[in-house]
Amino acid sequence: MSKTILIITNYYPPEIGAASNRIFHLAEGLKNKGHNITILTPLPNYPKGEIFKDYKGEFSRKSVENDIAVNRLWIFASNSKNKFLRLFAMLSYSFSLTWFFIWNKIPRTVIIQSPPLLVSFTALLFLRFKKRKLILNVSDLWPLAGLKLNALKKGIGYSLLEYIERFNYKKASLVLCQSKEIEAHIHSIYQEKDTLLYRNYPDFEPPKVLETKKNDSKIKVVYAGLLGVAQGIYKLIQELNYDAIELHIYGSGSEKEIVLSHIKNNPNLPIHYHGELDRTRLHKVLLKYDITIIPLLNRIYGSVPSKIFEYSRLGLPILYFGGGEGESIVTKNNLGWVAESGNYNALNDVIKSIVKEDFSTSIKKEIQKKALQEFNLESQINSLEQKL
Repeated sequence: MSKTILIITNYYPPEIGAASNRIFHLAEGLKNKGHNITILTPLPNYPKGEIFKDYKGEFSRKSVENDIAVNRLWIFASNSKNKFLRLFAMLSYSFSLTWFFIWNKIPRTVIIQSPPLLVSFTALLFLRFKKRKLILNVSDLWPLAGLKLNALKKGIGYSLLEYIERFNYKKASLVLCQSKEIEAHIHSIYQEKDTLLYRNYPDFEPPKVLETKKNDSKIKVVYAGLLGVAQGIYKLIQELNYDAIELHIYGSGSEKEIVLSHIKNNPNLPIHYHGELDRTRLHKVLLKYDITIIPLLNRIYGSVPSKIFEYSRLGLPILYFGGGEGESIVTKNNLGWVAESGNYNALNDVIKSIVKEDFSTSIKKEIQKKALQEFNLESQINSLEQKL
């Protein structure tokens, strides 16, 4: 039976990145099942922390995009390292949400993205009445992830965030978990909480032609994604041994400037920064590379980089350097290689062991075939639909 569903999220296209893609595919999948979908999101500002050019000067905007109603609300946009400014940015969107809830009719079924914790807390606090089905979509474990990234320290503030986290889980009717570790964490707090493993699977037409260039002197390694603290790209480019590889980088984020500075100051290193590309163009460009590297600066409990699912669908062999559940997914499905998290000597040893035959066309086809079989978005949507 068709339902009217509101999805509350901090990220949505035209913003790029895993969080935006996750919600977009969720909305599209539910829409294609016949449900009426409305998106509630800030004016686009991620990852640069400033309102996109086409939206500047607006307080809010309503539109219909691909038969989905999109309400974009005011936010004080910032990606400043100043914690108070970032807190104010989150609170500003929470204020806009509250104002929207007061003046608009909210449907019975609501999906709420978390993190940010304060945004999901606001939604769950104000919408917890009238027997609504409140579904919390948890993609990372905060505040635990912030502690592991050294973005947070234990104290009164951390304890408050832990209280908010538990409140969110308690008030949610159903929790969607991006990883088995997230699911286990939630059950350690509320043993009987209804959960569903809902990974960030992509939905795009996979390339039909996979080719491997030969006679290249070096292995072409590509990183495409956020240049943020969690990914540790600046540390990575300092530690890599470039004897057998050349590194190509696509993306943007807080580490962009120091990465560019390192490249400029080390012109003899085979590191190439190519800027940002939209997802469609990026997928085409990635096909010319031999392997992709997916790093995390520190192993983060509960985190599974969505690039695993996206790039394996392209048939791109993966060199995974992040530990945890992502490591087991790459190994179990024969998607490439893994190196011990945080051990750059081990990473360089793995790179030395890689030869051209390891990413031949036949291997790429096997990786793509496995991805199409195992990482199926439609089957996930079907499982979720049964819970609505």
